[in-house]
Amino acid sequence: MNTGANLITDIDSAQTPPGKIAFWWLGQHSFVIKMAGKCIYIDPFFSLHPERLIPPLITAGEVSHADLVLGTHDHGDHIDRAAWPTIAQNSNATFIVPDLVRESIIADQDIPEDRIVGLDDDTSREFDEIRITGIAGAHEFLDQDPETGRHPWLGYILETEKCKVYHAGDTIKYEGLETRVQQHTPIDLALLPINGRDAHRLANGVVGNMSYQEAVDLAGSISPGLSVPTHYDMFGGNLEDPKHFVDYLRVKYPDLKAKICHYGEKVII
Repeated sequence: MNTGANLITDIDSAQTPPGKIAFWWLGQHSFVIKMAGKCIYIDPFFSLHPERLIPPLITAGEVSHADLVLGTHDHGDHIDRAAWPTIAQNSNATFIVPDLVRESIIADQDIPEDRIVGLDDDTSREFDEIRITGIAGAHEFLDQDPETGRHPWLGYILETEKCKVYHAGDTIKYEGLETRVQQHTPIDLALLPINGRDAHRLANGVVGNMSYQEAVDLAGSISPGLSVPTHYDMFGGNLEDPKHFVDYLRVKYPDLKAKICHYGEKVII
């Protein structure tokens, strides 16, 4: 397993000329992505939660190279409020969050306000050569603020002139999700949660996501160059076997490619 200073060096040394994407899975829904020369962290989860099964591969204090840090929603394993100020202090990163929670993040975090950017469904911001667009998620429910209509759960499309990544955030497969994402095709890389949901978990406050079958069908509707199952490994009682996703995709959509990532492994597409 590639961790610590070795992982940081691996990320720093990766070259991403136009049309190339490098990415590393850090466990749960956490990824590092390099594209257009930018280092992007999505849902970095560094805090030492007592129930986490996979220890952090790196610490927040080691992250001095981040250009962008994206949080898909305000749960601790996605927007890690304990870790973000350290990342901000050690890097020049801009932090991107659902606009609905931006004011709360600003109030809670020792991060300059102008470094925290809010997005919502179908809104975009450009950061040099990278354009980031919010895609509404339905974390069990397609929730919206009753006054503003803003969404608390987002996925993100990251795109340059030559490549696109879809990180779905936490979501179920709701009516309209495929249409939202299809507007951004072709997609080179799709990062899809597969841990599913059930009554027992919801009753205990564990808000659910797509099952592996639903994630496969979403992949089938958007035909990414590579599909990666995620969000299945971190907490007991909220686990799934990623081989189920890969096997079902292979049978149902044999022309699509999938990969089960290893912690800290560099993948280039």
